[in-house]
Formats: sequence, structure tokens, C-alpha cells
Amino acid sequence: MTTNGRGKIIVLLGAPGAGKGTQAQRLRERFCLPQISTGDILRSIAREETDLGRQVRRILEAGDLVSDEILADVVRARTGQTDCDGGYILDGFPRTVTQAEMLDGLAGEQDRDIKAVYVRVLRDELMRRLTSRRICPMCNTIYNLVTRPPKHDGICDLHETPVELFHRVDDNEEAVAHRILVWERETKPVYEYYRACDRLATVDGARPVDEVFGQIREAIGLQE
Repeated sequence: MTTNGRGKIIVLLGAPGAGKGTQAQRLRERFCLPQISTGDILRSIAREETDLGRQVRRILEAGDLVSDEILADVVRARTGQTDCDGGYILDGFPRTVTQAEMLDGLAGEQDRDIKAVYVRVLRDELMRRLTSRRICPMCNTIYNLVTRPPKHDGICDLHETPVELFHRVDDNEEAVAHRILVWERETKPVYEYYRACDRLATVDGARPVDEVFGQIREAIGLQE
């Protein structure tokens, strides 16, 4: 998985709730690739009592998208760290064509190729998934009360000391509907951008998690 000795940039695309985070986590664990989740980074910033933290918090709670400039700075800083030398996975970036163009510039600087994978899920299923989602604040493991519930109600499976799952503020029905609308308006052109240059593969995100993972591995050429 290299080009000129450097790792690829794997871009996972899909609507909120499509399962990008879950699949990125599995790729990270199986192939030891860092998962760069702009959503996780931004939610961490939003918990800070700083001007930027309060600004990001207001944007996230409204279900809107953070500016291209903020995201580009976050991605550039994170992917410049040494653990990204063998390649990395982007989860939640790029979300606009402008961001995709910024990433092309960054890929050129880092001497890497980009492979984009679209995890496709229909709107009704997205709504059902998102409003039922729960997340572990310690390890970021994602559960779903309908499709992937924890073994014990409201508790993460992965810790000896009980860690309570939380329901994201922006996972209520009104905010979810707005997020999907924003995604359709702002982010879908990114798929056309990657499709036009033959760098996009599409997988069926409605299939079981293991099947989706297999489709993604095949699309990007990752072998054991």
C-alpha cells in the first residue's frame, strides 16, 4: 500500500451515520493505520472553554459544518505526525470540493496517492441509525441500540470499570435531519470530484459490518 515509499491516503466518504467511523476503526485496528477523525478532534475542541471551543460547539450543536480553513489546519497538523508515515485514514474529511482540492495539495506535498471509498446508505436508514447511536467517551466505540447494542444497557463492553455511553447532542431527530440536508447540499459534489478522476469506489453500507469491511478492503487493495 505504498507509492514512492509512502502510504496512501484513504478517504472514507458517506452521510452522517453511514458507518464511516466504524469502518475506519476496523481498518486502523487490522492494518495499524492511524484514523484521522476530524469529528472526534472537533468534538474535543468543542469541550474546551476557549473562543474556538465555543465557536465549534455552537456550530456542532446546530448541525452545521465547520469552515474549510479550520478543518484544513486540523488535518495538516495531525497528518504531519510521525505515526502517519505509513499512510492514514481520513474519516469526515474532505466534506467540500474546496477541501478535496486542499487535500490534493497536501497529498502532493506528502508524496501520496488518494483512494476514496463511498459508503452508501439510504436516508431512512441513516435517520434510524443516528437517533439510536450511543458512543463511549473513553475509546470512541460506536454502538447502536437497534443494530449493535452494548451487552449491558448504556455501558461500553470494552472496559473493566463501567463506562457510561453517551447520546450526542446532535443525534436528535431535528439535528439529524438538518445534518443530512447539509451533507446532501455541501458534500455530495465531493463524490463527483473523485468519481471524475477515477479515484472513487462505492460500497453498500446497508450490508452487515463484516461485509462492508470486506468490500472496502477489496476497493483499496488491502491484504492481510
